[in-house]
Amino acid sequence: MNKDQVKGRVTEAAGKIKEAFGKMTGNRRTQVAGTLKKDIGKTQAAYGNVKADIKKVE
Repeated sequence: MNKDQVKGRVTEAAGKIKEAFGKMTGNRRTQVAGTLKKDIGKTQAAYGNVKADIKKVE
């Protein structure tokens, strides 16, 4: 695993927690911020996956 994969998964997990907290408290703004953070984490992890795949091919 490279650092982008790790950071992406950590960010995704933090976003899931923030999203759930927003749902639980009824705070729409926190929920949306959590969803965005989760999506950013997924994107970063996917970028790390691509980097790892390219390294395997080289």
